Amino acid sequence: MKSLLGIFLCLISLNSFAQDSTKTEGKKLSLTKEELKKLDLSKRTSDHLMIQFGTADWTNKETINVRGFNKSFNAYFLFDFPFKSDPRLSVAIGPGVGTDNIYFKNTIVDIKGRTGVTFKEDSITIRYKKNKMVTSYLEAPLELRYSTKPDNMNSGWKFGLGIKVGTLLDSKMKSKIDLDANQVGGYFQKIKDKKYFNSSRFVLTGRVGYGNMSIFGTYTVTDFFKQGYGPAVHPYSFGLCLSGL
Repeated sequence: MKSLLGIFLCLISLNSFAQDSTKTEGKKLSLTKEELKKLDLSKRTSDHLMIQFGTADWTNKETINVRGFNKSFNAYFLFDFPFKSDPRLSVAIGPGVGTDNIYFKNTIVDIKGRTGVTFKEDSITIRYKKNKMVTSYLEAPLELRYSTKPDNMNSGWKFGLGIKVGTLLDSKMKSKIDLDANQVGGYFQKIKDKKYFNSSRFVLTGRVGYGNMSIFGTYTVTDFFKQGYGPAVHPYSFGLCLSGL
């Protein structure tokens, strides 16, 4: 949540910077209504493709031994609709996928238990070389955008605030086991089960950058697990976003 708040503060400060500046690359940032109407948007690049690489984590994870760096990857293809009254503003929507990899240290994670998902810290029964939970979602982001150069979004400052709604495609544990309870090791294990995970999620998003590169932050409002079947954790992430087309 703190990371997302930081993103929002950056967005506000950059917006102020853009409005207070008078020139950038020989052009004014503050455009009159007549100048806005004369902008040529026929060759506009609209950040249709967005690819995000970052780190993910959970809130309320105090009793769960989650490792420090976890991977997040998202890819979206969005359709951008500029405002007729001010093309610096636009709304983008489209499909995509989002994935998170949460790694655990010395922890047995059971996603197929009788009473729900359980986390048991144990470095003796099973020795893991790698142990992670992988979730993937089909998502539909909706983003309100602002660009200081709406006729060429490959340059200039831009930021976006939005939401995304997702439905769970897959959830599994992937492990590389060095030694198990039967003194057997050196093998991979994959366990898939979705019954204790919320099938849908609602996420707040923020993004700020220059040209084709930006930083992003997300916070999941909905519970990760179904109520009563796992800890009340909420995923969040932040990282780099590459955009274009």
